[in-house]
Amino acid sequence: MEIRIAEERDLPQIVAIYNQAVARGGMTADLIPLTVDERRTWFAEHTGKNHPIWVLQTDEMVAGWCSLSPYRPGRMAMRYTAEISYYVAEDFRRRGIGSALIKHAISQCERLGIKTLFALLLDSNTPSVRILEKFGFTRWGHMPNVADFGGRECGHLVYGRRVRE
Repeated sequence: MEIRIAEERDLPQIVAIYNQAVARGGMTADLIPLTVDERRTWFAEHTGKNHPIWVLQTDEMVAGWCSLSPYRPGRMAMRYTAEISYYVAEDFRRRGIGSALIKHAISQCERLGIKTLFALLLDSNTPSVRILEKFGFTRWGHMPNVADFGGRECGHLVYGRRVRE
């Protein structure tokens, strides 16, 4: 297993993994699968220098990915804060891939100049709650019933962690 900065050639696998979460429902707020073309701008905005996307590769497969995104881009007072997102391919779940990616992201925060990480997740996503708490994230907020999945509502949680002073 190797964790490395994502390259454009990884984008189809990154999108496919994300779309697995869309298909499961309640893991992300998207209701329809995304296309590679729809994610090109997002991918280009994540540079290895500031806000990277990492992939965990096993053999020639991307088993999972993790990104750090700027919080409120352009508002300089927020420049040391980033949103962490992570997704693991169905065939690789429960093998420590998510933990390895989150641990790696935390370890890179000092180099990237990030002091605070937060995650936004649906309150129905209990696996993400567990993994975030495992890495010292705590619940910072809850917005009840803001997501509607065809009549089934759920809330949005904010989990955060200070990674360095």
